Amino acid sequence: MNQFRSSGIPGLMPIVRNIIIINVLFFVATIAATFIGQGIDLADYLGLHYWGSDKFQPYQFITYMFMHGGFGHIFFNMFAVWMFGNALEQVWGPKRFLIYYFVTGIGAGILHLLVLWYQFHGLQETLNLFMTDPNPVDFEALVQNYFSGHYNPDWLSQMVQYWNANPNDPSMISEASRSLNVLMQSTMSVPTVGASGAVFGILLAYGMLFPNSEIYLYMIFPMKAKWFVILYGALELYLGVSNSGNDNIAHFAHLGGMIFGFILIKYWKNRQWR
Repeated sequence: MNQFRSSGIPGLMPIVRNIIIINVLFFVATIAATFIGQGIDLADYLGLHYWGSDKFQPYQFITYMFMHGGFGHIFFNMFAVWMFGNALEQVWGPKRFLIYYFVTGIGAGILHLLVLWYQFHGLQETLNLFMTDPNPVDFEALVQNYFSGHYNPDWLSQMVQYWNANPNDPSMISEASRSLNVLMQSTMSVPTVGASGAVFGILLAYGMLFPNSEIYLYMIFPMKAKWFVILYGALELYLGVSNSGNDNIAHFAHLGGMIFGFILIKYWKNRQWR
């Protein structure tokens, strides 16, 4: 979320201010736990894990929104909360804005986990198909294509080399099965962190409430908020579907924040009309 700028409203509304303060406190605590607390990884406890992981806890749907992976991550998220959240809180009031923030953040996490379920379900079917005819060539391709960043290249090279030299060794089949299960669990245990889902919900609301206000793309190009929201939503959809192996951004979580935000705004409007 580092490509935009808006005129915004000076100062900090109370909920916006508290959201920023809490996020900063969590960020400082994460650093302190890492360097002072003997390498404790708070993101591993408070980040959102896939529900098939042993590390998943229901409270993570809330706590993951206050965890961030680096200074740039938290800075641009909180910058967006300040620039766009102030206007929304002034229009809606603190209570409604706070409800909206949590609904979009939790909704983003729900959609993200649903997409992970679909992806992991397909991956498990691929692994099951491999085990009907296990061989070193397909094993190497599976690990490289689906578990990037979760294995030691030297381990994979040595294992494939030994398997090629000993194709009739029955222990290699059981070792391949065990290794794939370990890699699967490792992939499932990667936590999702950040307020980006709620931030995209805020951005969607800003575009709906102030559609003709100007936002500056890359700090240079002026664009009406409604077109900016459509552009960003389409980009997130494309990046989520293309699913690059080197992309560790939860694009569908961003879309989830927008979707749940749109539903909630429509619900409020319909209830007000009735």
